[in-house]
Amino acid sequence: MPLSDIPVVYHDEHLLVVNKPTLMLSVPGRAEDNKDCLVLRLQQNGYPEALIVHRLDWETTGLMVLARSSGIHSELSRQFRERQVSRRYQALCWGHLPSSSGQIELPMRYDPPNKPRQIVDWVHGKSALTFWRLLEQNGPSSRVELTPHTGRSHQLRVHLNSLGHPILGDPLYAHAEALQAAPRLCLHATELSFVHPHSGKLLELHCPPEF
Repeated sequence: MPLSDIPVVYHDEHLLVVNKPTLMLSVPGRAEDNKDCLVLRLQQNGYPEALIVHRLDWETTGLMVLARSSGIHSELSRQFRERQVSRRYQALCWGHLPSSSGQIELPMRYDPPNKPRQIVDWVHGKSALTFWRLLEQNGPSSRVELTPHTGRSHQLRVHLNSLGHPILGDPLYAHAEALQAAPRLCLHATELSFVHPHSGKLLELHCPPEF
């Protein structure tokens, strides 16, 4: 995949923000035959110094910020760690949600027997909180805006599925009807806001989903 297939939404001498395609790892996989990923392609196509700051799931599309120096990487990582970065997603999910907005607070943990699935676990799970807002209803599905307060792996997918509203096209969590309702996982990182580590100004970026 050439760099033109990884759209660069914003870049300067300190960082870049891209729109990650679906079916692409953020970082190399563990297996030797699974090393192709977003950060390596950027490093090989004009941004050799690019450093990963956060990740999106293999199937998820949308905004990702990468640092172009160790100092910028350290500051961006701190903002993510201290939850100073604002992130919003859009998703198409199965069914009609019961109200116009709400929150989902369900603890989660990794489920080793069913790698890479995550599960809700009230005893051993780590806290996870998601805010949601209904944008529109279209036939049997709903378009929602999702704002994660925490950043657990598969958090948005597990939380919606736990409500009985799996994301369309989700190969891990959707039931058969929801899986077949879309050709891909309908989850996209639409908004990313953070303080630019060099200028100190708020950087707000938007990228609408294709679905």
